Amino acid sequence: MKALVEAYTSQSTHEVVLSAGSTGKHYAQILNGAPFDLFFAADVQRPTLLEEQSRAHSRFTYAIGQLVLWTPQADVELADQQWLQSDFNHFAIANPKLAPYGLAAQQVLQKLGLWQQLEARLVRGENIGQTFQFVQSGNAELGLVAYAQLLAQAKTDGRAQGASLPGSWWLPALELYDPIEQQAVQLSDHVAAADFLAFVRSVQGRKIIISYGYGVPDQ
Repeated sequence: MKALVEAYTSQSTHEVVLSAGSTGKHYAQILNGAPFDLFFAADVQRPTLLEEQSRAHSRFTYAIGQLVLWTPQADVELADQQWLQSDFNHFAIANPKLAPYGLAAQQVLQKLGLWQQLEARLVRGENIGQTFQFVQSGNAELGLVAYAQLLAQAKTDGRAQGASLPGSWWLPALELYDPIEQQAVQLSDHVAAADFLAFVRSVQGRKIIISYGYGVPDQ
């Protein structure tokens, strides 16, 4: 979002002020009258509810999360289920009952016919952030995390754009899980709000979102 704002304000006279926080907390603040103009959520549910309550309009999907099977260990073959032959005790996913990425991870394992086989070795993070920490710290040898997290880690490590990602990784086919959609809505009628949404939906905005490891509609 910072990259989107920087690109937008470099070519616009409008200013964008960010307020970062969890989707649930911001949703509650909006219901209590918080003066936000736009709401970029991490799910579909809250923007839909706001639209149904006539508190928002212009709802659309701005990003689609992608799962990646990841281990910090280098040179581990993960494609074609070869990782099943590796020596591991714990496999991390986000809690399917709490997190969209967790539900998607469960769907992947079920469609691959691995859910029952791995269930005893699963460790469940409260959210996708904690799940990534489980794998990064070695408390779980591998797990299904967010592709965007892996790209962010590569940037933190100082890896150049397009360089190899840390450890070993494999992207499950998108057909293996329901889309992890993140939606935005417009809460006010300010011209600047509509203008920024138009930028996010533009070719330039979509390229920025993709560069951070997300999919976009009709990609």
